[in-house]
Amino acid sequence: MAKGMGNMLKQAQKLQSRIFKLQEQLADRTVETTVGGGMVKAVANGKQELLSIKIEREVVDPDDVQMLEDLIVAAVNDALKKSQDMVSEEMTKLTGGFKIPGIT
Repeated sequence: MAKGMGNMLKQAQKLQSRIFKLQEQLADRTVETTVGGGMVKAVANGKQELLSIKIEREVVDPDDVQMLEDLIVAAVNDALKKSQDMVSEEMTKLTGGFKIPGIT
């Protein structure tokens, strides 16, 4: 029994190491989204950090700030959702679908 437990711990440590490495790699991967017919573009990384936002001049209307704010929020939320989906997909591949609390 002790031998089996030791082997299980080794497997868990290997998986933990692979998860850590994957998290580092995902920090360098990006997702991009556009909203408003391409008027606002947001880019996020695998750490769910917003890296950039680009706003086309045509959408900047001092008389309709609310529309621009809504487009920015939509772009950021979509980019972060895509980032989360990317991370979840890669973690599922790594763990074989086994859900690890706090990781996937």
